[in-house]
Amino acid sequence: MVTLLHFTQSMPLTISLPAPETKEAVGGRGFSCKICGDSSELFGVVDFHKNCLEGQVPGHGRRLPLSGVPVYYRRCLDCGFVFTEAFDVWSLHEFQQQIYNEGYMEVDPDYLAARPTHNARLVAETFAGSRDRIRILDFGGGSGLLAERLRAGGFRAETYDPFSSFCELPDGSFDLITCFEVLEHLPWPRETVAAMVSLLKRSPDSGEVATEPSLAGVILFSTLVQPADIERVGVSWWYAAPRNGHISLYSRAALTRLFGQFGLRVHSFNEVLHMAYGRVPEFARRLNLPE
Repeated sequence: MVTLLHFTQSMPLTISLPAPETKEAVGGRGFSCKICGDSSELFGVVDFHKNCLEGQVPGHGRRLPLSGVPVYYRRCLDCGFVFTEAFDVWSLHEFQQQIYNEGYMEVDPDYLAARPTHNARLVAETFAGSRDRIRILDFGGGSGLLAERLRAGGFRAETYDPFSSFCELPDGSFDLITCFEVLEHLPWPRETVAAMVSLLKRSPDSGEVATEPSLAGVILFSTLVQPADIERVGVSWWYAAPRNGHISLYSRAALTRLFGQFGLRVHSFNEVLHMAYGRVPEFARRLNLPE
């Protein structure tokens, strides 16, 4: 293990990450892709303190002092999924202590209010005609502000987030699950999507197992997909940022493979916003999703 004490301007952190013992352990192809199971190879290494702000506006971003802790990213040879195994054994407490702590605002100042407020407005405008007919779950919803704004607008909305006070999975099923800027933060993509699918509303005649014909709900989610030149830019891409908790970086092919395992297709509205669905429910028909 690599263990050291380092500092942001706001607080000290003690980081413990697995340290590979040999070059082969780092760069070999023995690590299976977390999505499709194919082989992966070493894609690059960054310092734990690399954050999104330092790369969004080159030369003018928020650059933290080097921590001295290397984070290795791998890339699937088939679906292109980029991931790290550095945090796979962390507990929720460790994530809260090391990443989602008092210093997190330094690297993501929009997460508390600006982003959930914007996303609540997006959802409210998109599904305004169905506010009295659909039940919404904001999966990974942090403080619950998005759901709070939706409820103020007449929607039935709840929050789930294991890192907040909304840490208990709600009862029942949901017509719409929102999942904004969450997937890139979680080390286990299949388990995460399985949890969301288990909460989607199903057709009345469906069985216990969720399949494409039975799912009557949809998942509206955001995560920035890899740029076309990802092989050239590698982990210098600004979105590859462990200090922000960005540990799972998706290609379009990876998203298709991931949700396809649960009978869902993925439609991308742009490089950030996507929807996963089986059958298109009535409340989502105005979006003209491919069927």
